[in-house]
Amino acid sequence: MYKFVDRPVNRLTMSGRFLLWATRAWSAAIASGICPPQALLSGFSSVGAVQGLRDFHIGMALLNRDASREIAVAPLNCPRIAEDEAVLLQLWHNLALGDVDAMRATLGLIAPDHLVPPIARAITAVAAQLIAAGFVLDGLIQETFEEDTQ
Repeated sequence: MYKFVDRPVNRLTMSGRFLLWATRAWSAAIASGICPPQALLSGFSSVGAVQGLRDFHIGMALLNRDASREIAVAPLNCPRIAEDEAVLLQLWHNLALGDVDAMRATLGLIAPDHLVPPIARAITAVAAQLIAAGFVLDGLIQETFEEDTQ
């Protein structure tokens, strides 16, 4: 999580940016009273991952409704990664590394125990669709960046 928190969004790879966009756009749609899948359809379609949209919505809806506390998501144009966004990005990263136990443990910190399995299934299903579409989920952030070396 700490590799993501408060980092500039432009440090994320394209895969990381898509996941962050999807999270923020989903939250913005809910706040505006818009159907999230409808709001995200063109984005998921444009990357060939429309089959993952349903499961993304399910996972986000479960977190939105039943998380142990409100998940704080930054506005779409925020240039930095918020703390809760970093936690969600870490879930994707852990899953991509095959560390399902770490993913479930992290989910257990933000969701009630009985919801960890369905949220984990939803995230796993989305990850499979994103990987099939060419996403690289184990490298969501650029480890070196020009700003770091100047």
